[in-house]
Amino acid sequence: MASLRFDRAPTGRLAEICLLIIAFLIGTLAFASTMLNMQGALTPTFTRSVAIFFVFCVVAHLIVRYFAPYADPVLLPCAVALNGLGVAMIYRLDISYRAVGQQANVTGSKQLIITLVSIVLMAVTLIVLRDHRQLRRFTYTSMVLGIVLLLLPVLPGLGSRRGGAQIWIDVFGFTFQPSEIAKICFAVFFAGYLVARRDSLALGGKKILGLRLPRLRDFGPIVVVWILSLAVLVLQRDLGTSLLLFGLFVALLYVATNQVSWLAIGAALFLPAAWAASKIFSHVGARFEVWLDPFNPEVYNRATGGSWQLVQGLFGMANGGMIGTGWGHGYPWLVSQANSDFIYASLAEETGLSGALVLLLIYLVFVERGMRVAVSVRDGFGKLLASGLAFAIGLQVFVVVGGVTRLIPLTGLTLPFVAAGGSSLLANWMILAILLRISHSARRPATPGGTVSTTEINLILDREAREKAREHASGPRIRRKSEAQSTPSSEPATAQEGGENL
Repeated sequence: MASLRFDRAPTGRLAEICLLIIAFLIGTLAFASTMLNMQGALTPTFTRSVAIFFVFCVVAHLIVRYFAPYADPVLLPCAVALNGLGVAMIYRLDISYRAVGQQANVTGSKQLIITLVSIVLMAVTLIVLRDHRQLRRFTYTSMVLGIVLLLLPVLPGLGSRRGGAQIWIDVFGFTFQPSEIAKICFAVFFAGYLVARRDSLALGGKKILGLRLPRLRDFGPIVVVWILSLAVLVLQRDLGTSLLLFGLFVALLYVATNQVSWLAIGAALFLPAAWAASKIFSHVGARFEVWLDPFNPEVYNRATGGSWQLVQGLFGMANGGMIGTGWGHGYPWLVSQANSDFIYASLAEETGLSGALVLLLIYLVFVERGMRVAVSVRDGFGKLLASGLAFAIGLQVFVVVGGVTRLIPLTGLTLPFVAAGGSSLLANWMILAILLRISHSARRPATPGGTVSTTEINLILDREAREKAREHASGPRIRRKSEAQSTPSSEPATAQEGGENL
């Protein structure tokens, strides 16, 4: 059989190396600026931390090069750049916390250790998961595991409540947020469920006000997920996880069916539920009140659940201006939880509007590459899974930044790859590993070694053209056949003539 040989199929690893160098320098320069501006010299902590992080970045690149050589070359550098900026800002805040005697807030070394563990977990996931389609076999197992993880914080003696929300568990002295891992489980479940039932869900019912609504019997899945998200909201007082879970399912419904009506139905279900929760639960209601009227003296001076944190974050970002105060020259530590919930405000104060927009641009590139993976992969499960994981990161960024900038109420979610928090960092590096695996499947050559047969090329390039040609040819043939049967003939047609007519 004739074949074409591509001696060197492009893998993108050289581009990944160049981007990794830039990403590594972004975090390193931020860390160095902090040390020089606040301590006057580069300390041994700086040299040790940078060297360790560099070694793990090189190992991550080698793992990707060997086990997923055709993976997207932009995803890993984006994660490294974001993680590096986060570690640099957390170290910068640690210096201020030590100066004022707040030793309990020192988390820089811990964040670096968790980053290294997360990179190892990413490598293990990439090695073990050799084909993303294997996850489809665990569709309902992922659902059960996700529900169990969401229920763990409400178990007596295991869960702990902070700031009114009960979303953490304490295990052997460590605090963990199971909902971060649960979002991956639910992404796998939603992708596996919808790829098997998207045809029935795509069949619309009656058309009302320009929207084709689904049939009543197809409302079951979205009602179940709606009840589950409400359970999270009621039992854990966690608006952020509830929004993320329900938004993820509605988004995948839209991707699977291409029906805008699912988005309208999702908004119609969630928004009234969130409003009702704000009236029933004081913790959720306080977040809405802080959002709507933060400069009210009564709300600002409230001892618990007041708007002091939000307003101080807004003042800090305003103090940063266009180019920022510079690393180590601002006052981000004055805001409570400046290294976790409000780390975006901390970065915006010291890097300015320009730095904050660069941060958002990196997130935009990461989500865009994730969506590109979803478009290019061939199987439906991979398309939905990649879309779900990329959307989860994008939605989480929108919710966090929107809350800090007072676009929407605060939800308590963390900024992916940047904010302090072990469970969030571990989960996001796992998401990166899955996206790398899916992108490898989408970008690799059709056959090993780069050999593609002419038959495979014809199937890939000419399939749509040949299908259209058959559709155009089938119409006249059918009409000629029906005319031949309806028109009486004076002489019997021979077999050859009949064949020509058909």
